Amino acid sequence: MSSFIENKKARFNYEITETLEAGIELLGPEVKSIKGGMGSLEGAYAVVRGGEVFLLGSNIPPYQAGNMPKGYDPLRTRKLLLTKKEIIELAQMEQEKKLTIVPLSMYNKKGKVKVSLGVARGKKKFDKRETIKKRDDMREVRRSLKNM
Repeated sequence: MSSFIENKKARFNYEITETLEAGIELLGPEVKSIKGGMGSLEGAYAVVRGGEVFLLGSNIPPYQAGNMPKGYDPLRTRKLLLTKKEIIELAQMEQEKKLTIVPLSMYNKKGKVKVSLGVARGKKKFDKRETIKKRDDMREVRRSLKNM
């Protein structure tokens, strides 16, 4: 299972409470672009509308600009493929608990492009500072152990 695109800021900006896997509806050139490592999930999020889940704000640039259909929008809304049970759960969480659905990564699974979604709550500024402090402390511990 190889990862094509990572959302590195998601775990810093959000506290991930639950993760799940979803398929994504893509055009052929978009698949090639993702497999080539092009694209970005930064600032992207998912919403539940009318019993379906959509990914908004993800940027997938054209693989070959000359071969893309006219009017192609790299920031277009893409449909995520989930079971009805998962969609109902996400809709309830999103409404009741004021949580956000954030894409964490796009990866390959049995030849298909999948999206890892995280149900998340936004971190406050002091939480982010705490995360940075923990990361720096761990880095110092690793350095001291390496030098021994």
